[in-house]
Amino acid sequence: MTPAALKPLRRPWLWLGLWLAAILAVVVASLLPATDLPPVPTGADKLEHFAGYAVLAAIAVQLFATRAALWRAGVALVVLGIALELAQFLFTSTRMMDGRDALANALGVAAGLATVLTPWRDQLLRLQRER
Repeated sequence: MTPAALKPLRRPWLWLGLWLAAILAVVVASLLPATDLPPVPTGADKLEHFAGYAVLAAIAVQLFATRAALWRAGVALVVLGIALELAQFLFTSTRMMDGRDALANALGVAAGLATVLTPWRDQLLRLQRER
């Protein structure tokens, strides 16, 4: 990641680190035993997948200045979602791989990246200017 790919934030590496920590939290939550997670109604987990990845992608929009960097972040998030589904199958006994979860993740990434088309795309920059 080159500094030029990041928006001119006051502490870009702090924000990038927080985004990476959020991604790590998703990885950990995805691989925890199912018994360690709160129960959710049937089908509601798809909404959780969609929302989680939408937030991660929307944060990427706040951080990255170039289309190329956003494209890479989006592709990486989709690949992460697929890899975690595969990891659930291969490395856990209480979680199962579900292609619909991977689809919900990818749709969430698309929705989060779509915020680049809205006035919210530079919200973090505006918040820092107001201080």
